[in-house]
Amino acid sequence: MRLDKFLAHVTGNSRSDVKKFLKQKKVRVDGAIITSPGFQVDVDRSVVTAFDEELFYQQFVYVMMNKPKGYLSATKDGADATVMELLDAYYDRFDLSIAGRLDKDTEGLLLLTNDGQFLHEVITPKKRVYKKYLAQIEGELTVADITALENGVVIKDGKDAEFTTAPARVNVVASGEVEIEICEGKFHQVRRMFASVGCRVVYLKRLSIGGLALDEYLELGEYRELSEEELDEITKNT
Repeated sequence: MRLDKFLAHVTGNSRSDVKKFLKQKKVRVDGAIITSPGFQVDVDRSVVTAFDEELFYQQFVYVMMNKPKGYLSATKDGADATVMELLDAYYDRFDLSIAGRLDKDTEGLLLLTNDGQFLHEVITPKKRVYKKYLAQIEGELTVADITALENGVVIKDGKDAEFTTAPARVNVVASGEVEIEICEGKFHQVRRMFASVGCRVVYLKRLSIGGLALDEYLELGEYRELSEEELDEITKNT
């Protein structure tokens, strides 16, 4: 990788600023002062320092967020606040996408990454990565309703088309509180599934994606990066 591109990515500075650092002879690669922007560095092996501080290249990031209500799961929006506005400016350089969106009024586990393959693994229904939600509902949920949800219910998918949901996993936690797991991500799907059996969701929170549970130590709006072990957990509950 070109040295100026490496430095811009790692430091978040512009290419023009990076070139100034190089002209000031403040950058070393494997101990040697380098002033050429086009100098090639091995991002895995080269030791790069700027102003005597060693720099480390990070290609992919995987962020867990405890999404609060009131934020759109979008990279940008002209009217409403988005979850990207909750992130530190450091993450601007990674061009993050959202692995499994949550609607504006839903809280809980949200994953953000710049790894396209990982994104596909999480969101495609073919991989059957189940997402668990806690729903507080109004209305009577009967045994027959639970069976219907577990077998798949018909919901509208567009103006006229209908869509039969994949089998869900349902666990009644308490009166009016239900855990439901689905492996799809249609618009407002959980709310629409409960509406199909005569119940209204008044609160919704995503608890887990695959085998990865939300870190309950994260307050609403807080986030942290995932460990390699946690990344492995995601595909374990399929």
